[in-house]
Amino acid sequence: METGLNSESPNKRGAGVEPKVGPFVPKTDRNPRDLRSWAKRTGFVSDYSGEAGTSGSEKFEPFQQRGRGSSSIEIDPVLGRMRDNRGVEIQPASHGGVGLEENVRKENETDGERKAGFRGNGNAGNAGNGGNGHGVGVSAVAPVTEEKDEEENVLHDEVKVNLYDEEGVELVDGGWKGPSELKCGLKENPGFVSLIYYGLQHYLSLAGSLVLIPLVMVPVMGGTDKDTATVISTMLFLSGITTILHVYFGTRLPLVQGSSFVYLAPALVIINAQEYRNLTEHKFRHIMRELQGAIIVGSIFQCILGFSGLMSILLRLINPVVVAPTVAAVGLAFFSYGFQQAGICLEISVPQIALILLFTLYLRGISIFGRHLFRVYAVPLSVAIVWIYASFLTAGGVYNYKGCNPDIPSSNILTDACRKHAYTIQHCRTDVSDALSTAAWLRIPYPLQWGFPIFHFRTSIIMVIVSLVASVDSVGTYRTASLQVNSRPPTPGVVSRGIALEGFCSILAGLWGSGTGSTTLTENMHTINITKVASRKVVELGAVFLIIFSFIGKVGALLASIPQALAAAVLCFMWALTVTLGLSTLQYGQSASFRNMTIVGIALFLGMSIPSYFQQYQPESRLILPSYLVPYAAASSGPFHSGLKQLDFAINALMSMNMVVTLLVAFLLDNTVPGSKQERGVYVWSKAEDIAADASLQSEYSLPKKLAWCCCWLKCLGV
Repeated sequence: METGLNSESPNKRGAGVEPKVGPFVPKTDRNPRDLRSWAKRTGFVSDYSGEAGTSGSEKFEPFQQRGRGSSSIEIDPVLGRMRDNRGVEIQPASHGGVGLEENVRKENETDGERKAGFRGNGNAGNAGNGGNGHGVGVSAVAPVTEEKDEEENVLHDEVKVNLYDEEGVELVDGGWKGPSELKCGLKENPGFVSLIYYGLQHYLSLAGSLVLIPLVMVPVMGGTDKDTATVISTMLFLSGITTILHVYFGTRLPLVQGSSFVYLAPALVIINAQEYRNLTEHKFRHIMRELQGAIIVGSIFQCILGFSGLMSILLRLINPVVVAPTVAAVGLAFFSYGFQQAGICLEISVPQIALILLFTLYLRGISIFGRHLFRVYAVPLSVAIVWIYASFLTAGGVYNYKGCNPDIPSSNILTDACRKHAYTIQHCRTDVSDALSTAAWLRIPYPLQWGFPIFHFRTSIIMVIVSLVASVDSVGTYRTASLQVNSRPPTPGVVSRGIALEGFCSILAGLWGSGTGSTTLTENMHTINITKVASRKVVELGAVFLIIFSFIGKVGALLASIPQALAAAVLCFMWALTVTLGLSTLQYGQSASFRNMTIVGIALFLGMSIPSYFQQYQPESRLILPSYLVPYAAASSGPFHSGLKQLDFAINALMSMNMVVTLLVAFLLDNTVPGSKQERGVYVWSKAEDIAADASLQSEYSLPKKLAWCCCWLKCLGV
């Protein structure tokens, strides 16, 4: 007789008598490591060592990502598959009010009928109502039979089940591996007041990624404080517009679009080209127009990649072992910039970094009025505190030097004593920026506001390759975000549609002149994980707020007044977070596999070492540029010489960028070194027929009905 409750109805044992269920006594003498005793004979591979088989098999993927009750699943220790007759486990009542009798009835259904809590497409739904993770009823696609199960187990003999973490404890709330307890689901409307709160919260948690890039780029381009404020307002406007477009026309996931760090390194490479170093008149506008032309060409290539369906083919070659080091290299590319800029004012940057770490690591579990303020608002809250502290330092005369006037530009300071302190005054004081006094109260960003774009072959080639890196970054974000919102992964066609729309949004960024392309922010994964809010309406309303704020010129001016040392300290954390989010995608493969570890290690090492060779090939640039800009000056003085100046510039620039070299190495090794699909963590995307047969999934990924007829021609392309 099997353990658990008797499968007979309680009415047969006595009318009106409720079954008496004894107290549940867990087994304390069972060690999960016992699986190792028979693994050598059967070939079963356990995840106990910390390896993750999340996407190694579509069959077991929903149990890990959605957290369906693993207690009701028994794995036969000999065959390595689910037992046919498991008996009835003690289960709580479902959301639909289905109690014990309903669960008993469903557990005793005959072969060929729908199993309780399973969809025919291999996903585990809610045991009570067959939900899809949102409490919405979902019909089965096809009946699941024991004969079909046997065939699948023969074909998928490499299935791994990751039920325990490294301590032998069942994974329940272990980050993204456990169930995602969302406060607000994908299609939910929390109400008007909550909608406003969640919308502002969502974008405040992404503030560092949305507004800090212009503080790095514009001063290097020779722009004024007013130019910095204008670029910030333009970025806010474009982020709002492109986010709304992506939610309606793209993957339809609640992902914020914006200026990504992926485009920052190539922008700095173009900015530091040799012919732009000696420009004095209209330097900012000229370089901005050069960036606009390059971004537009690269974005057109990205649109073609998506709308032609080529991205669906390329998805077969993009896996976690490729995505992880590539995204990590995006953050590591700025290690020479981060603390060199922040270290100018240690009395500001060190408290800023310490405060962010205090909020995100030590105080993240503290709740105030039921809100995890320190976890969600770590960046804006710490910036506000340190900014006020820096204002007191400025007012207290910490940065006052005898005979030096902070209102006089550093280029006009003649005395040696003042020239030595000019850099500190400019980067540390809170009153040196004139953005607030020069910016207009009302200003609407418009296309071609900096002039007509300039197109050159050398810069266009750079942005074409960078658009590929941005696409790989977005693929990993799409996959992780879909699992975080308790949904099935999108189809390759939906991913292609999202990539194509990102290309279109980057064309808008090139026309408006934000200096970088528009892509899905990697930090979306972190935001959804900490806020537990994944509603489309929340993201849409927050995007509307961004558009409104972009019209108020003083908002952009206020953000442009952040001291550069303070911004650099925040970026140290943001770039480190990018590295963390990139490496976290290894959880979808066997992270402890020697093959995967070797590929990731070699890709990261060569991705740092090869660009370093190109960056330091001509040491003369050290005498011209600040030390933190030397790594971005290799395009004009690299070792590659073919006789074609345009090609030399492009090759030297691309080989000096860490993320490009890392992507090339990881892509080549992962697709040539032998390894099983499970070991590689190959992404398992949904099929179009699965979504077509599931009304709930159709509402998650399909275009709105009023818009679908306009895009019906894309179906022939699989988009």
